[in-house]
Amino acid sequence: MGDAHAFLRDLARGLKPRSDQLAEVVLQRLRSELSEVWTYEDIAALAPTSLSEHVDTVLDLLESGRDLSQIAAPPAAIDFACRLAEHGVEISELLRVYRLVHAGLLHLLYDETGRLAKEPELVNAVTITLSTMAFEYVDRTAQQAVAAYQRARDRWLQRRLIMIIEAGMRIGTTLDTARTTRELADVGTDGFADFVTVDLLDAALQEEGTHPADGPPVLRRIAQSVSDGSLGPVVDSGPRHTYPEGSEPALALATGQPLRLGITASDAPPTWLTAPTDRRGAPGGGSIHSILLVPLRARGNPLGLAQFCRRQTAEPFGDGDLLLAQEISSRAAVNIDNARRYTQERSAALTLQRSLLPQHVPDESAVETATRYLPSGSRGGVGGDWYDVIPLSGARVALVVGDVVGRGLQASATMGRLRTAVRTLADIDLTPDELLTHLDDVVIRLQRAEQGGTDEISATCLYAVYDPVSRTCSLASAGHVLPAVVTPGDSTASHEVAFPQLTIGPPLGLGGLPFETAQFELDQGSLLVLYTDGLIESRARDVDAALAVLSDVLAQAPASLEETCDGLLHALLPSRPADDVALLVARTRVLDADHVATLDLPADPAVVSEARAFASDLLAAWGLEEMAFTTELVVSELVTNAIRYGKSPIQLRMILQSNVTCEVSDASGTAPHLRRARAFDEGGRGLFLVAQLTERWGTRHNREGKVIWAEQLTPSAVAE
Repeated sequence: MGDAHAFLRDLARGLKPRSDQLAEVVLQRLRSELSEVWTYEDIAALAPTSLSEHVDTVLDLLESGRDLSQIAAPPAAIDFACRLAEHGVEISELLRVYRLVHAGLLHLLYDETGRLAKEPELVNAVTITLSTMAFEYVDRTAQQAVAAYQRARDRWLQRRLIMIIEAGMRIGTTLDTARTTRELADVGTDGFADFVTVDLLDAALQEEGTHPADGPPVLRRIAQSVSDGSLGPVVDSGPRHTYPEGSEPALALATGQPLRLGITASDAPPTWLTAPTDRRGAPGGGSIHSILLVPLRARGNPLGLAQFCRRQTAEPFGDGDLLLAQEISSRAAVNIDNARRYTQERSAALTLQRSLLPQHVPDESAVETATRYLPSGSRGGVGGDWYDVIPLSGARVALVVGDVVGRGLQASATMGRLRTAVRTLADIDLTPDELLTHLDDVVIRLQRAEQGGTDEISATCLYAVYDPVSRTCSLASAGHVLPAVVTPGDSTASHEVAFPQLTIGPPLGLGGLPFETAQFELDQGSLLVLYTDGLIESRARDVDAALAVLSDVLAQAPASLEETCDGLLHALLPSRPADDVALLVARTRVLDADHVATLDLPADPAVVSEARAFASDLLAAWGLEEMAFTTELVVSELVTNAIRYGKSPIQLRMILQSNVTCEVSDASGTAPHLRRARAFDEGGRGLFLVAQLTERWGTRHNREGKVIWAEQLTPSAVAE
């Protein structure tokens, strides 16, 4: 055995000058056996140094005969193991490298022993010694390399986990598609890639869906980012573009599979690669040499493509980097799809909401109005706020504001139903409390119709009626905030703002609880400000503080109602309100005394001629003599009806606006109805004639009885 150690000592001294040749021979074998490892440029560059250090260490051990228990793996070998870990190469590949390296080196030493040793006994002794030392050396150095590999792998996995967690926190902070793609690009260039671009399919940005038309997919550059911040973000969607047929990006989009590409210094860059430039148009850094192409897909639908690029100054992407890019991109794709779907649903709901609101508020002689509707800026989507201005008989006008609980298309559709119901109920001239009672029944029926009553529908509503003749305002609330009333001051004083202390009824949909109508007088030029709770409720301040701000703005309200609306929204709302806002501001008017005339009538058929004469004289005073024949006929029929079927007291009232209204009131609650008279019937034709000769007619009930009315357009209104 002593001769074997002496032989190995001499062998090591003789081989040291040729150590580089030995390392090269082993390296060639590695390249042929493990070609996939050599795809990583940094590993390929480090391998010769690692092999040389292994050869030198082995030769030193043979020469010195030192104890192997204290042997340390060469530094380059430890670095080599760490690089494999960082590229996501499996640990089995590291162990395979160790086996091949040391098997190759041992084979070379066996060959040299056979060539130099002549005695068979010496060859056997040297072979046994070499094998024993080699296996112990491999065990000890491999153990150290595996430990280094595991530490590097743990650090890499920790960095990956941190990046994934950070991506989850930074990507998808809003439901805005463009911002979400910019967040993906920014996360990608934060310690991972040097340059990131995000292209979305043009079809995915359209409301009709994500299925592209025939032909190559059309994309838009939505976001881009450079790690040094020299490249500004894409402000708007870039121009439409396509990738060349058969190119790597086109293949990734078509198959949905990610690709990892390497570009050597001698290769021409791909024609589809957009080189990064800084804000001045200069190149953003070194040339690109490693690219990851990651398709963006969510819920089975293609959305676009993300490109992650590294320059020559950085390490190329590995398989682990590709997995990390896939993880980040898949999370971003879900957020992008959520934002896209939210945008489309919000757009549809907002379109529906605006189409269901009044497109044009009619000009009324009773009030001057200005309105606003603002959708919420929160993730909740469009709500069910609405307003309405409804002309009523007798020159009166109904002002309505309501709020459906909920968000999205369902709330908008429910709002449309309730607005239609309010208009229908207003057309039969119900008092505010009666109207809300019937509307409450409508909501309850809707609840029962929706999924067997399990889907709760609720809403609030404020219904007010203003009469410009008596200057009275009657209103009732179903769970809705009460209006502000602004009494105009003189030219030097501010306006007086008050919030009427009235009883607020329960929200619509509860059923079985009463509503109350309150009534008060308003001065001419007063403001009635109706709004939904989104105007005064926010996280920034409480309701009392918001009402104080509202009061301050209204106290200095300008003459223009449009400016008043703008002032309220500017003072009370943030840039992105958390809830929908509906606002209706009405300035009251008073009908001239000369345009209203009344005549009390006894229940005597003989006074019909007196009523006709009263109407004829009044029309002459208004300069409307050409309407006398029709008006006398209408007055005659209405007064005769009241005398025959009604109760005293009976009163005739005539009102002049853009139309002429004839009203006959009596104390009876019995309402007339239109019917077709038979050939030999003596009656039944009066209301039929009234309906044919007038623009519209109807009946409204009050606590004292009923009023039958009929309206005719004046010649000037007809001409318009």
